[in-house]
Amino acid sequence: MASQDWFDKDFYKVLGVSKDVTPAELKKVYRKLARKYHPDSNPGDAAAESKFKEISEANSVLSDPEQRKEYDQIRAMGSGARFTAPGSAGQGGFDDVFGGMFGGGAQGGRGYTYQQGGNFDDIFGGMFGSGRGGGFGTSSGGYRGFGGPTRGNDVTAHTTIDFVTATRGETITLQAADGKPIKVKIPAGVADGQKIKLRGKGQPSPDGGESGDIVLTVTVRKHPVFERDGLNLRVTVPVTFAEAALGATIEVPTLGGDPVKLRVAPGTPSGRVLRVKGRGVQTAKGTGDLLAIVQIAVPSHLSSDAEEALKAFAEKLPDENPRDDILAKARS
Repeated sequence: MASQDWFDKDFYKVLGVSKDVTPAELKKVYRKLARKYHPDSNPGDAAAESKFKEISEANSVLSDPEQRKEYDQIRAMGSGARFTAPGSAGQGGFDDVFGGMFGGGAQGGRGYTYQQGGNFDDIFGGMFGSGRGGGFGTSSGGYRGFGGPTRGNDVTAHTTIDFVTATRGETITLQAADGKPIKVKIPAGVADGQKIKLRGKGQPSPDGGESGDIVLTVTVRKHPVFERDGLNLRVTVPVTFAEAALGATIEVPTLGGDPVKLRVAPGTPSGRVLRVKGRGVQTAKGTGDLLAIVQIAVPSHLSSDAEEALKAFAEKLPDENPRDDILAKARS
């Protein structure tokens, strides 16, 4: 779309390329810049959106051989010129700027009529066979910038992985809609419900632009023993009353490894957390710990001898109610 802006805009400079850039080089540079400044990659960034519009406009002109030729001619012949109505004092008219281009001028007998109030693009629309450029966004999720290539649509997908795979990370293979396998690298520490973006694996562009992405939502199966707590792993460890009261050394399981031995101090209450450094989730951002939560196990069946012994033990305990504290706080 020829425009009065072509006088002022250096599209080669906008894209950072030379005037003899090849179409292949131009396409490569544009894709790199489009990925960098695309609104999807810079949500809420007005400066990035403005830059994206600018490079899209530049690419739409320079990637079209005819428009690029017209642009180069206009820039060469009308450098710094402004279009004004013919006959304005001290100003060149339409023929002064474009007479050489079309073989006519003010003295050449080939005139052009400019009507006050007309739009500059209206004049060029008829001359070059194009109208105004497009805007941004499509109902199908593609993105178009001023006549530039349309980005392909994103595709949503889901996958379910086991707890160990999510914790350690792994490369898995998914089946695409067209039957082709797609390898996906699951990062270590991926969380349940997290989304992974597979760039360029979505629907192709209908007109040579970049392909869309696959947005993969990950569901993580629960583990029968461990739970995630950020980068930490939590495990509930039952201990007997005697172990908690007298102290003991117990074994605690680790995820995919040998058990570790932990010391339970005498008088350990239920709910106390025993920490094992560095045995949690390992990611590029850091490594968590294994948190063992003590849970005192109460026997469901007692023999007669054990019951009598427990009664005798209870009689020797200090005469105090362990619930006195919470009862007092509830009354206050």
